[in-house]
Order: sequence, then structure tokens, then C-alpha cells
Amino acid sequence: TMGHLKRLSDDKEPKKIAWLQCVGSRDTNQCGNSYCSSVCCMYAMKDAMIAKEHAHGELDCTIFNMDIRSFGKDYEKYYNRAIRDGIRFVRSRVHSVDVLPESGNLSIRYMDEAGELKVEEYDMLVLSVGLQIAPSTRELAKRIGVDLNQAGFAASHPFAPVETSRPGVYACGVFQGPKDIPSSVTEAGAAAVMAAANLAEARGRDIAQIQLPEEIDVSEETPRIGVFVCNCGINIGGVVDVPGVRAYAESLPHVVFADENLFTCSQDTQEKIKEKIKEHNLNRVVVASCSPKTHAPMFMETLEACGLNPYLFEMANIRNQDSWVHAGDHEAATVKARDLVRMSVARAAALKTLHSKVVPINKQALVIGGGVAGMNAALGLARQGFASVIVEKETELGGFARRLHHTIEGADIRAYVDKLVGEVTGHPKIRVLTGAKITAFEGFKGNFITTVAAGGNGSPEKIEHGAIIVATGATEYRPSEYLYGEDPRVMTQVEFGNLLTEPGAADLQSVVMIQCVGSRNEKNENCSRICCQSAVKNALHLKRINPEAQVYVLYRDMRTYGLLEDFYTEARRQGVIFIRFEPEAAPQVSANGEGVAVRVKDHVLQREIEITADRLVLSAGMTAADTADVSGIMKLNRNPEGFFIEAHVKLRPVDMPSEGVYLCGTAHGPKLISETIAQAQAAAARAATLLSKDAVKLSPITAKVDTEHCVKCLTCVRSCPFGVPQFNDQDKVIEINEAICHGCGVCTAVCPRQAIGLSFYEDEQLVCKIEALLAEEVA
Repeated sequence: TMGHLKRLSDDKEPKKIAWLQCVGSRDTNQCGNSYCSSVCCMYAMKDAMIAKEHAHGELDCTIFNMDIRSFGKDYEKYYNRAIRDGIRFVRSRVHSVDVLPESGNLSIRYMDEAGELKVEEYDMLVLSVGLQIAPSTRELAKRIGVDLNQAGFAASHPFAPVETSRPGVYACGVFQGPKDIPSSVTEAGAAAVMAAANLAEARGRDIAQIQLPEEIDVSEETPRIGVFVCNCGINIGGVVDVPGVRAYAESLPHVVFADENLFTCSQDTQEKIKEKIKEHNLNRVVVASCSPKTHAPMFMETLEACGLNPYLFEMANIRNQDSWVHAGDHEAATVKARDLVRMSVARAAALKTLHSKVVPINKQALVIGGGVAGMNAALGLARQGFASVIVEKETELGGFARRLHHTIEGADIRAYVDKLVGEVTGHPKIRVLTGAKITAFEGFKGNFITTVAAGGNGSPEKIEHGAIIVATGATEYRPSEYLYGEDPRVMTQVEFGNLLTEPGAADLQSVVMIQCVGSRNEKNENCSRICCQSAVKNALHLKRINPEAQVYVLYRDMRTYGLLEDFYTEARRQGVIFIRFEPEAAPQVSANGEGVAVRVKDHVLQREIEITADRLVLSAGMTAADTADVSGIMKLNRNPEGFFIEAHVKLRPVDMPSEGVYLCGTAHGPKLISETIAQAQAAAARAATLLSKDAVKLSPITAKVDTEHCVKCLTCVRSCPFGVPQFNDQDKVIEINEAICHGCGVCTAVCPRQAIGLSFYEDEQLVCKIEALLAEEVA
């Protein structure tokens, strides 16, 4: 339909659409798939949001669900945004669907939470179907001797998430278990590092070197620009008149060829661009598509393959900056796309060739944090032959995992940590600094220098390294609500886990657990991901040692995603009672001599009840570790919650925006130990990709000082967020080390004498875009 929202049966534009969740998931009656497919809730929300954008007029979107499982990093924010944008969420599993012959619409019958039968009519239904392993994949697993679990996914251990039953065979993505794209990409990296460890001795032996053609000197040639406009499926083509923009581009100065493509980033289109560059003798290329942040490097490589300097490339972002933000006004979006293309063509004509410096790489890594993530990352590198230094602020390795006992599957966490510490401290390629603090940092990708003060003894040490892995971990939220800290019978899940290992725990008769403490609120909008499984794990533990104990879990949404759903089902089977509450009607807690009294409205009984508990257990959320000093010294970006930010949530989930810096574990966001291990291995894979090279190209986009016009006011020295400009006392001039300049342009912008230039963003290359924008309006 090319982005046009219509019903295929009669081409009618729908006014009401319903999404039915958990079709093929969490259902042992219809399909036999007991697990949660993990991705369906977010897909439904995204589809509903996009549908509203593409609708002509008002569109009523309703999502019928049992629980909304927006457990990923910042996913809860998207859920809240969907609510604000008018998406309706109904907690119910639809009973039946009937076709209405007169209109072709669909009638939905369901029971609301008050037990009342409801009937609603919709133009369309969307089934949020789950994920399952194909029969052919099961057959493949059988042929290669890989065991599958009961659900048909690859059987794995919590401490070896991508290893299968057959040594040397690794599983990732949905074959390992239901998961979203970021987790799949992360696991792919983990599988790669495990395979690379097996192949380390043969590294580089069979690599074919790509021979690039000699660069063509076009400095004296008149600009010959090719413009390639992308539909991006329906992301752009469903809003912007792409053929019209392509035709308009043909009329612009210096444009000798223009084309449109369904997906300009596809491999076949890259080959097509190469052909057109040669056929039309192009010496500049403009791509009008999505964000240069993610796709510019690929297009620049395409230019290099044709003998063109990669910096003769310009990108017009007509998706993020246009079709996505003007989805409701196709005409205005098309006009803006023409403006953006016109501006980019003008800038392309003004571009100059730039050349990168090549410097050798220091083949050692620095791992910040010695918990489960940091140790696995270091081992992932060491097994490939790369040395690393672990910097741990505490006096021993292990991190927060030392406070835990068992995973929900029953794996012994403390024994695993002890084993891991032994491997790390005994490995010749790993050096450990405990009681350590980072005091200074400098350098660039492939050549960093970090100053570390360790153990309070001696002078700070300067460590040279080529890559950085950030694994600073997280900690448990310390509650200020529900009498925590005031009554010893109120504790967190971690503290309750300790209690369950002590004598006397079996005497507990009544335990109430309250979910989302310190999460999904005004102070911390996000879900902490691990709390629901922690409650289920501890509830099952108590039931094992005392089957007669009464356990109540007060929750908002049970987010036992993936295969964790089976443990949730088992908890209900064991008699654990789950009571849902709304945030505006949160449980009320008081203490008396008999125990802790908890009042809450039961969503089934539709009345308020009071439970007297021996223990009140708070499922406290996960909060980021205090990394303000490290973040400030090393210039590493964090989100408002204090977790470090990845370069791209889907495409680069373990890379950080600063090149040569990688991220893993709960420093990135809340996650299970198995997920932490996989992400640590993925970070090691990305670091090894860099360290395996002998040299690295530095970006030529750097600032340069015109010392003749510089008045040494030091404004640039004070303003640079990376501390690059320095005053040379001997020569009495401001110097900018191009090797460590990030090309951010701050110094260029603040210089009162305009004595600092920024390559690739010279004044004329920016002014020409403004002039091109205004030229159309004047005309």
C-alpha cells in the first residue's frame, strides 16, 4: 500500500484498529508455546504509533493485553509516550472475534477486569504473533547434534548463554531464545568472540586484502554531483513525494545525475551507485535518506571503491529530520525534502578532499570494572591473545554479584564468581588493579593513556592501551518508601534472598512482595527489568522450603519475558497469589505487633483487602553506579538515569559514541547475569576487532588554529569539552593536537576572532547551505 493505511479486503481506510497480544505466546491451550516472545508488546506499540501517523484523520488504536512488557532500556518511556498519544491499553485476553457481514468489520468479545462482558467493533485487527523455531531449524539442530530445550530453542546454561551442547557450536539471536534486535546483535557479538577464541591462532591467515583504486584528483574539476533519493521502504516514501524530489534534484546546479531507490543502503544499490559514478563521471555524491550517524561511513566507502575521496560525500537527512516529524503533512514534508536536498547539493559543491592520518595501535585494553561483566570482557580478549588491565574500585573482584546466590534456573552465582575470579587472576594476559581510581585520561582510539591510582600505595600509574571497555556495574535501589529502614521486617529482594539461605526461613508463614519500588515512577521512569523474575525466584524458593507459606506478589505488569514465563506459570501453580494494582492506588503499608499490614485493591475481587505479612519484600529497582568522576574525566555520556549511552540502540548496542570505547553489563542498563555475560563477550568482540588491526585511521575532521590571528584569549581552552586546546608556554601559541581532537566544533564556534577553522565544516561549506535555503524563498 506504499504507506497508505487501508483495509485490503475493500480498500476502506480504518478508523478503529485493535491489536491482540500473545497470539502464539503464553498459551498452552491453542499453540503449546508457554513462553513469552519478548518483542510483541513493543512491536504493537510501534505499529499503533506509526498507524496514527499515517492515518488521514483520527484513528482509534487499542491494544488488548495481559501485561505490557516494555522491559528494555528506555522502552517504558516509549510506552508512556504511547499512552500520552492516545493509544488505549485494555487488560484482557479477547474471547472471540466475529465478522459483521453488513460492514465487513469485526466484533470483539472480551471480559473486563470487573468481570463484565464487553463487545466492541473494529475495522481491522492486528494479531501480535509470537516467535517460534521453524521445523527446518529443529531438524538442523538434530543433524549437527545441538540439544534444544522444551520450547525448541537452543539449550544453554545461564553462565554460558551462547554455548550449545556441542563444543564449538554457538547460538545467538532468536535461535537461542525469544529476543529483540539489540539483544540479538549483542548475542551475535558474544558468539563471535567465543568462536574467535577457538580460531585465535589462525587470526588473519586467510584474510583477503581489499585493494582500493588510487584516488582520483578532482580538485581542479568542475563539480559533477550525483543525487540518490531513498524511499526507505515507507519511512520516507510513504510521506515524501520521492519521484518529485528526484526530479527536482535534476534541476539543481552541478547535478548531472539523480535517481531514486527503495533502500539506498542495500548492497545492490551500493553497486548501482558505483556504476553511476563511473558512467556519469561523478566527483561528488549526495544521498538523501536517513541519518549520517549510522549510514554515512558505508556510503563513504562506496566512494573510496570508485577512487573518490570519501569526504566528497554529503547526506541529506530527509527521514529523521523530515518524514518522521512531518508525517501528518505530506506536502510540507516534500517541500522540506526539496530544501534539504538543495542545501546538501550546494554544500557538496563546496567540499574539499581530506586525508586521514594512520597511526599504530596499542594492542592492550583497559577494562573499567571488575564485576561479572568486566571479568568476562577481559577473558574474552585474553582468550584471543590480547592483554588487558582491569581497574576495580573495590578491594576485590566480583561486583554486585557477590550479594546474590542463585539464578532463577538454580545456577550457583557465588560459585561462578569465585571460578571467574580464579580464571582472571590466573591468566597471564590479564592484570588486575583493585582499590583503584582513574585520575586522568587522554588519547584517542588505538592510543589511550589512563592514569590510575591503585590501592593507595605509590605514585599513580599511566596505562597505555588501545581500547576501553566500560563495565562499572549498577546497584540496588535503596527504598525510602513502605517503612523500609524503619521496620526490620521490611527488606529488599536481595536481602530476602540472603534470609532464605539462613536457618529459620522455613518458618515464614506469610510474605508480601511489592513490585516496581524505585522504578516506573516520576524519579525513574524506566523498568528495572530484573525485579519480576527476582520476585518469582524468591517466591519459588520459599515455596520449596515451606510449601504451606502464603506468598502474595503485588504487581503492575509481570515482566517475565522470554523463557522466564515458565517460572511465572510455575509460581502460580505452586499457589503464589498475584494481585495487580494501579500506580494511583498503590499498596498502603503499616506495622503492628502481628506483622506488616498491607492494604491493596484486589483486581479480581474488585475490593480492598488487607494482608498481614511476616515479611514485606520490596522489589527494589536497579540504579546506576556512581560514575560521575569516571564520566567527567573520560568524557563518557550518560542518560538521565546515570547509565552509559550506547552509540546506536540497535546497530551498535555495545559501542559508545567515542570511538574505541565499548560498553557492557549493568553499566549500560538493568539486565540479568546471563545477559550481562553475553554483552561483555560482545564488547570484547568489538574491542578485539579494533585491537586486531596494526594501525588505525584518524578522522581528518579536526580544528586548526590560525596562530597569526589568535590573540591567546584562552576561550577555546576553557570551552573544549575534551580539553584538547593547550597553551604552549615555550612558543606562546595555542595548539590543538589533531590526533585527539574530536571535531566537535566548540572551539571554532566560541573563538571571538574566528581564528579556528574546522575541516569539512569550513565557513563557506556552511554558509552556502543557508544561502541555498534562502535562495528559493527569495525567488
